[in-house]
Amino acid sequence: MGPSQLPFSRHEYSRRLRKTRAAMDEAGIEALFVTDPSNMAWLTGYDGWSFYVPQGVLVLPDQDPVWWGRAMDGNGALRTVWMESDRVTVYAEEYVQSTVRHPMQDLAAKLADWELGSARIGVEMDNYYYSAKGHAALTGSLPNATITDATGLVNWQRGVKSDEEIAFMRKAARISEKIVDGLLDRIEPGVPKHEVVADALRDAIRGTGDAWGDYPAIMPMLPSGIDASAPHLTWDGRPFASGEATFFEIAGCYRRYHAPLCRTLFLGTPPDDMLRAEAAQIEGLEAGLDAARPGNLAGDVARAVKDALARAGIDKRGRVGYPIGLSYPPDWGERTVSLREEDETVLEPGMTFHFMPGLWMDDWGLEITESILIRDSGPAETLCNRPRRMFVKP
Repeated sequence: MGPSQLPFSRHEYSRRLRKTRAAMDEAGIEALFVTDPSNMAWLTGYDGWSFYVPQGVLVLPDQDPVWWGRAMDGNGALRTVWMESDRVTVYAEEYVQSTVRHPMQDLAAKLADWELGSARIGVEMDNYYYSAKGHAALTGSLPNATITDATGLVNWQRGVKSDEEIAFMRKAARISEKIVDGLLDRIEPGVPKHEVVADALRDAIRGTGDAWGDYPAIMPMLPSGIDASAPHLTWDGRPFASGEATFFEIAGCYRRYHAPLCRTLFLGTPPDDMLRAEAAQIEGLEAGLDAARPGNLAGDVARAVKDALARAGIDKRGRVGYPIGLSYPPDWGERTVSLREEDETVLEPGMTFHFMPGLWMDDWGLEITESILIRDSGPAETLCNRPRRMFVKP
């Protein structure tokens, strides 16, 4: 059966595997069990909506990885991973949502058969897809193994993107631009919000040119008025209203690679405090882009933004960005670097971030953001090309 169409070259997958094995060796890990679907896809190409049940990829120091998952999903693995069919193994359907057995017991038995019953095994403990019950079942069934936390080990290898990955993110950025253009055009007083979101989702999936749209890891978020004081609300059926700002946080997605983009639209005449905040936010974005150079620190970007906001009397709390790339629900971030003052990660060419110094005040919100690429020299490149401002419809 074999894969239908690998998104990347075999050379690219070999590069990723070498990086991961070097990190495993440094951590003293003999086998790595990866359950984050983003990491699974990055290492093997696996792409299926099956992350609601236990599944994973086993990375070994001297053999090809093994995909392990539900029997029903075995053919999906054969159709998407680069490994040979003997590197795909499954557990029986009787394990699925059973109250008397757990899939991790099957994995433990297989690890013992592969002479890993006494190995030092890394697992992604702080991960959306790795449960406390699953961990208990695995450790209880492998009493002689040493199970150690390897959260983030693969994520950190993903930070610097290859040319192949950046090409995918550029395609995602074109989709993001199309989505934002459609939202700006369609949002009017009296138009029900869900109808506008339906069109935005259509734009996202239709894509543009040769870039077809994949489903994003996060649904569109576009709260209005006082609801925009909360950063993570999606939509409802109420109509847009004059006198309110709506920010929209979206991401085009191409073959699981994302390019988030946020803009804000005010229907009517914006109040003075929002206009002052807009000017400060744009000044901060410009300063942060200039600070986002190779050799600088992640914290340098945050300080540049917050200094500009502070001059306008705005005390911005929290981080102002995070790394992006290949992702599955519920998050399009890579969960490694944070653009915050105390983060001393050195910026390297090929790193990509969602640079988002969003402002959420007591009764309004303002988001103007960019997906950025750290270049070989000079300030960061913005992957999307849309005016960096708050849009206004009188």
